[in-house]
Amino acid sequence: MMAKLFLGLFVTVAAILALLLLLAVVGGIVAGLLAPFIGSVPVSYNVRSIRSRWTSTIVAVIGIAGTVGVFVAMLSLARGFKATLVASGSPGNALVLRAGSPSEMMGGVTLDSVKILQDAPGVGRDSNGPLVTQEVVGVMPFPLISTGTDANTQVRGVSANVLRIRTFVNIAQGRMFQPGLSELIVGKNASKTYTGLTLGNVVNFGGGHWKVVGIFDAGGSAFDSEVWCDAKILAEVMKRPDNIFQSVTVHLTSPDAFQQFKDAVTSDPRMNVDITREIDYYAKQSTTMTRLITVLGGFVAAIMAIGAIFGALNTMYSAVAERGREIATMRAVGFSSSNVILSFLFEALLISFVGGILGCLAVLPLNGLTTSTMNFQTFSNLAFAFKITFDLLLFGVLFALVMGIIGGLLPAIRAAIRPVAVALREM
Repeated sequence: MMAKLFLGLFVTVAAILALLLLLAVVGGIVAGLLAPFIGSVPVSYNVRSIRSRWTSTIVAVIGIAGTVGVFVAMLSLARGFKATLVASGSPGNALVLRAGSPSEMMGGVTLDSVKILQDAPGVGRDSNGPLVTQEVVGVMPFPLISTGTDANTQVRGVSANVLRIRTFVNIAQGRMFQPGLSELIVGKNASKTYTGLTLGNVVNFGGGHWKVVGIFDAGGSAFDSEVWCDAKILAEVMKRPDNIFQSVTVHLTSPDAFQQFKDAVTSDPRMNVDITREIDYYAKQSTTMTRLITVLGGFVAAIMAIGAIFGALNTMYSAVAERGREIATMRAVGFSSSNVILSFLFEALLISFVGGILGCLAVLPLNGLTTSTMNFQTFSNLAFAFKITFDLLLFGVLFALVMGIIGGLLPAIRAAIRPVAVALREM
């Protein structure tokens, strides 16, 4: 885990350095192209101005950095949640639910339907038969290690061949459960999140005693937060009919066989089911929570952005007030209004750019950090990691530059339109 975290940090820092180099090159090209048309105010003039007002500049930089940090953190949270659920699906698997069921929790597929599915065209097979797992899905409370309070954990009863269907899942410690016994295998995140779900331990739920015989690694997917056991035993414990399952997952001969399989099953008058690609199902399951995190994050960032913009406005208006004579002198010696506006905008953009970079650097340690929340589709706790990518960092810097433009434009226009003679007399 630490190796992945350091690798992620290294890649992200390298990406930021590449971005800085790119901006420097682009900025130099743009400045060279515009110089014949707009004249030039020395950059050193803007740097000295920022340095002379370092206290207000720091306030503006911190405000922008905080806003960008929150903005990028919330977006990375939403992206991590979505990536965790999407990783749970495979394009080579089809998920079968009762017709009209919005999620597995509401599903109901009969054993007779499972037998029909096993013989459908496009279903993968191995030496042990069709690659189909009929599953019982429920929620059980387990105490969190962090707080000691109970949290809902998704418990999934699966077929013995499940590892040949979800090929990205592997046993990291211990062994696979034996069919017909009260044994559990636990996702790696669940093992670290809940008290008692460690290898070799015996836990009690549903009125039964269960032994943890294995810890599995599901590649960072939602399954890492689940507990798996034999489907028949779980149905008995939860007092459900032994011929009804919440869902059926089918491993196809190839991803291209999906449509053939779907057409054959849905056209069968004996069947009353909906069929989707497993990867599409989990992508859809992530929509509600991802939208919620994004909207809340955008709302918080918008409020903070207003404060940051006012900070930038205050800084730039202060610069205009303090440099009235300088601005008038510049105008008197031949610099145009556009020169003055561009000079002040450059100053505001420089402040916001530094704030944006600092904000991005501040959230980098979150990359790969695991947290958890309630998955409203299943009403169970789901562990996932912050996912900070280069495009999010770039978006954060652009967000900072937008705040800089908004905060610097009005002061720049005020400085440019102020009559030279009036400014000189006032000073």
